[in-house]
Amino acid sequence: MSVLRSGSPHRPARSLATVAGILLTLVSLLLALPGTAGAAAAKRAPEPSHPGQDWAGSQIARHEGTAAGGAPPAAPLASVEGVDVSSHNGNVAWSTLWNSGVRFAYVKATESTSYTNPYFAQQYNGSYSSGMIRGAYHFATPNTSSGAAQAQYFADHGGGWSKDGKTLPGALDMEYNPYGATCYGLSAAGLVNWMKDWFATYKARTGRDAVLYTSTNWWKQCTGNSAAFGAVNPLWIPRYGSSAGELPAGWGFHTIWQYTSSGPTVGDHNRFNGALDRLRALANG
Repeated sequence: MSVLRSGSPHRPARSLATVAGILLTLVSLLLALPGTAGAAAAKRAPEPSHPGQDWAGSQIARHEGTAAGGAPPAAPLASVEGVDVSSHNGNVAWSTLWNSGVRFAYVKATESTSYTNPYFAQQYNGSYSSGMIRGAYHFATPNTSSGAAQAQYFADHGGGWSKDGKTLPGALDMEYNPYGATCYGLSAAGLVNWMKDWFATYKARTGRDAVLYTSTNWWKQCTGNSAAFGAVNPLWIPRYGSSAGELPAGWGFHTIWQYTSSGPTVGDHNRFNGALDRLRALANG
């Protein structure tokens, strides 16, 4: 006959507690592994510290330089003059730009998930009121939060779209990191996936495929010259010279060319690659 010793009934309870402790330890270890949610959160860079100094082309000019002075390249017959602005431009003289022939504008709305342009209303509504077709853009910082989070923030803070004939689809500004590693510490595949996340989220919110702003040099260096977006997303390319130059893989033509950072009134001037009716078609979707 077996003998039931004192304390035996309590052994199962102690065993359960031990197992629970082991499980908790394993969970903690897993969260600390690379690629897990805990590690991803820990790797996020801090929110931008000087977003007012970051605009479409601010880092292109810094890293790739600008063309020597002189007259801008002659405009082809089928083109439309435009500008892009951000908070560093302050209150913009839209009537002056309109009278000089400018017919469209892109306005920086947001950066990461913490910054909105304090001059956005004057710039976005002012360009519209002057008669221009206008759109908003987002300055991407892929190391601070997910593509989906930044697309949602952009759509919530000026990056929406309406079929009024005067609102361009939103644009995603992908360029050299103003705060550190050129490619934001991400692999080429990581950056491509981040952008796919951003574009898919923006389209789900607005129904539009967004424009992509990027330079060929940055694109080659940071995405491995990915051809993943050329068939869908219109290309807005910065190159301060006599032509738009070589395009990133996937695009057979550019839609918008930012040809100077030192044009009249606001600095950044662009040309739409087509006649005004094609620009209106882009606005209408």
